[in-house]
Amino acid sequence: MAPKLVSLTWDSTDPARLARFWAAALEWQISDDGATVLPTDGTTFTLSFSPTTQERVGHNRVHLDLSSTSVADQNAAVARFVDLGAREIDIGQGSDARHVVLADPDGNPFCVLEPGNSFVSRTSRFGSITCDGTREVGLFWSVALEWPLVWDQNEETAIKDPDGAGQLITWGGPPIPAKHGKNRLHLDLAPAPIGGQAAEVERLLSLGARRIDIGQGDVPWVVLADPDDNEFCVFPN
Repeated sequence: MAPKLVSLTWDSTDPARLARFWAAALEWQISDDGATVLPTDGTTFTLSFSPTTQERVGHNRVHLDLSSTSVADQNAAVARFVDLGAREIDIGQGSDARHVVLADPDGNPFCVLEPGNSFVSRTSRFGSITCDGTREVGLFWSVALEWPLVWDQNEETAIKDPDGAGQLITWGGPPIPAKHGKNRLHLDLAPAPIGGQAAEVERLLSLGARRIDIGQGDVPWVVLADPDDNEFCVFPN
């Protein structure tokens, strides 16, 4: 059995504030500890917010693409996100872009996609986890999670969870932006009940991951890097 993608974790100098923003933006629930945001549809995937003293530097390799159902819905969503603390930013998308690029209160970019986007068409606002990454890393994650490829063209790849809400992860192909320390956002996995954490870590290493030390110290989870040098964690059972 494959591991389960359980969370997307954001490093933040003010995790409570960022959790409040994303809970309100997505209309998800915020946990009692104030550091986890949970969907209201019963799925187990979460957004988690972890404290850091490091300010955000450089380009994020991971961001969210949010969906919209109409031009009016897109405009209303952008206005609501700005009221919640986001701001519109220019990352070179051009004046003819139909999607809107915003930054959350920590400066992390995210997009509100245009209606009719055939690739990200979701009934909920949450569209996809969108990554800068090579075709190799897309293939790695397809095998690692046992999610099928739903796009594999021009070095761009995408995989989709065959179960649950059909979570989508995409990689845009090269060039890949340089890293400036640890990624601001990373994926967290839970091993399958059969085999456990140690067996899952060995399987991921055999697929091309590697162990890394980011100063995590003595923690119950294992920190690995994928073939593009992006950190991710494997939790204990």
